[in-house]
Amino acid sequence: MGEINDIQVTVLDEPGEYPKGVSLEEIAEDFQARYPHKIIMARVNGKLRELHKTLNEDALVEFMTTGDKIGEQAYRRTATLMLTKSVKDVMGKDAKLVVQFSMHKGYYCEIKGHMPIDVDILKNVSSHMKDLAAQNIPIIKHTVSTREAAEIFEANGMHEKARLLKYRRASRVNMYQLEDISDYYYGYMAPSTGYISRFELIPYREGFVIQMPAIEAPEIVQEFKPSEKIFDVLKKSTVWGERLGICNAGQLNECISNGEFMDLMLVSEALQEKNIADIAEDIYHSGKRIVLIAGPSSSGKTTFSHRLSVQLRAKGLKPHPIPVDNYFVDREKTPRDEDGNYNFECLEALNIEQLNKDLTALLSGERVELPIFNFVSGKSEYGKNNFMQIGAEDVLVIEGIHCLNDALTNAIPKEDKYRVYISALTQLNLDEHNRIATTDGRLIRRIVRDAARRGTQAAHTIAMWNSVRRGEEFNIFPYQENADAQFNSALIYELSVLKQFAEPLLFRIQPEQPEYEEAKRLLKFLDYFVGVTSENIPKNSILREFIGGSYFNV
Repeated sequence: MGEINDIQVTVLDEPGEYPKGVSLEEIAEDFQARYPHKIIMARVNGKLRELHKTLNEDALVEFMTTGDKIGEQAYRRTATLMLTKSVKDVMGKDAKLVVQFSMHKGYYCEIKGHMPIDVDILKNVSSHMKDLAAQNIPIIKHTVSTREAAEIFEANGMHEKARLLKYRRASRVNMYQLEDISDYYYGYMAPSTGYISRFELIPYREGFVIQMPAIEAPEIVQEFKPSEKIFDVLKKSTVWGERLGICNAGQLNECISNGEFMDLMLVSEALQEKNIADIAEDIYHSGKRIVLIAGPSSSGKTTFSHRLSVQLRAKGLKPHPIPVDNYFVDREKTPRDEDGNYNFECLEALNIEQLNKDLTALLSGERVELPIFNFVSGKSEYGKNNFMQIGAEDVLVIEGIHCLNDALTNAIPKEDKYRVYISALTQLNLDEHNRIATTDGRLIRRIVRDAARRGTQAAHTIAMWNSVRRGEEFNIFPYQENADAQFNSALIYELSVLKQFAEPLLFRIQPEQPEYEEAKRLLKFLDYFVGVTSENIPKNSILREFIGGSYFNV
């Protein structure tokens, strides 16, 4: 029989007695050996909680580790806070760390006024971070008024954080304090610095990368393998944003509030059109006859293909689309995944032999009948008068997830192939230390498109998103550096437009649904942006592929 002040806490289906006021961190210590990775967060009666929280009544507790997405994100935020403090402690209070974008398994960062970064200074910063981890210093969370938080940031030279809070409707915000450093983060944190024991600071280009463990191997800092071409695209987009004076959500909100949105939108669209025209120019001069386009979900591949075709026509070429989906093998021959479901995303789901035979014949000038896949019967069909013959000025445009993998077009010489990688690589961040994940931008795009085009509820889109991401990691990302050209389809203003469409869809998800937690996170994220109408968005914009009204009927 427990004491009168005891509460019952159930973990892993095992009830136990604990005194009132016990912290989640104390309970986690009793169960750490039962978990494969370091416990860093908890869910109490279905609600996310940080480990410093205490319990005063009976509770069902589920712990999350660094091997979970939520745990990984908490690890990365806490590491960023420690890095911010270490930079200031080593380099002085005026040193300004800016987290730019994701790079391999970490973040690419720069320190303004110190570019390129001095290697010896970086070693000192790294050593200081390790000292903080060894000291296991508590990270104190406290709530202050939004105005007070803005004043703190202004006093500490964090002007972009102050600007971001100017557009927050909430009257109070959560601050995190690590000794003399107070900061604001979009999401939960570890309770102390001792949780962040694995990281590396690696000099790269003008800045450095903080490399951290990933979900698949939380105890290991993987070897840094930079994607040089992707970095160049992201850096180019970041520099362009700096020239416009819009690098973060606060600056975007200010632009919209000052009535300058139209100019920003027109310049953004013009820049994308110029980039597409440059790719078409490169294709024209290359003399290559097959254009292969690949990119992850919700990158805007279809609209990009149409706009690229327009630019190719402007160069005197005649583009012809060949849908890879028409080369699916018959349904009964489709491989199955580990759950016994058809795996339509693997390379073996396509009739590669027939595709290569047809492409080779077309390049030789032959008249070829192409298949049309019947998705109802699950079979390829001929006799639909789907013939094609191309001449010297004709270009075949092929879009599909495997297009950067040479195994898809193994019979075609490389000198005949021009490969394009497209992705929505947002250059915008919330502020200096809170980056916007490119996957969040793509997920919001897909939620909006799925609801409008396919009648799919937001909960379903969220539920299958992890599966989509796993397919991208296996089928697309390993081949992105093979591309001859990289295209960034992210528009600097798009989240302010998508907000109007996504919020009602996310609000429909109820607390009892498994996707509610993610919907709540996305709603909080969208709340950082001032909304803007979509009526003036050009009809050929990539954004129209998701919100509707495209010239290309996509």
